[in-house]
Amino acid sequence: MEIGEVTNYFDHVQAAAIKLSKPLKVGEKIQIKGGETEFEQEVKSMQINHKAVAAAKKGDEIGIIVKQKVRNGYNVFKI
Repeated sequence: MEIGEVTNYFDHVQAAAIKLSKPLKVGEKIQIKGGETEFEQEVKSMQINHKAVAAAKKGDEIGIIVKQKVRNGYNVFKI
C-alpha cells in the first residue's frame, strides 16, 4: 500500500523527508522504491518539524533516517 512520496533527501544526516498520503507509526515497516533503488526498513524514529513523534497522519511531512540514498519522487509503501 503506497503511503507517501520522498520530497527531499539530506545527505549529511542520511535522512529523507516524506509527504504522507496515509498514516504511519514508529515500528512499522516501509519499502522505498524509485529508479534503481528498492529497499525495506523499519521506521525506528520519525520527526515532524524537528520534534520526535510516535505517529503521523495523512498530509504530514515527516523526516526519517534511511539506510540508502533516495531521491525526490521515490514512492514509499507500508509493508
